[in-house]
Amino acid sequence: MQAKKEWIEIAVAALDQAYVPYSHFPVGACLVTADGKTYQGVNIENASFGLTNCAERTAFFKAVSEGERNFQHLVVAGHTPEPISPCGACRQVMSEFCDPSMPVTLVGDEGVIKEMTVSQLLPYSFTDKDL
Repeated sequence: MQAKKEWIEIAVAALDQAYVPYSHFPVGACLVTADGKTYQGVNIENASFGLTNCAERTAFFKAVSEGERNFQHLVVAGHTPEPISPCGACRQVMSEFCDPSMPVTLVGDEGVIKEMTVSQLLPYSFTDKDL
């Protein structure tokens, strides 16, 4: 439980690093590898909105670019009254790199938390088995 608390703190701390000059809607993420290494992610906006990258994908792309392929947990935090929900693109990236039973912790303001799994977030995902 202490580890999850630390992962939540990492995701919440990332909110201050988000680059959100257009939406003013920061999101932070903490992706945890199977061996406990953490990767922090933030959303990074662009004036050409389609080029914006979400916090979850930033964390995944950082980890994967460093050779990581096995993950045990993801925490996503936002300044929202209810726990923040990942977008569809992020859910698809999660399904690419994570076991469907991997836990995902969603965090809103005031520490409001919702625990889910990758398969609960994207129950009918497109995978390599569909190719």
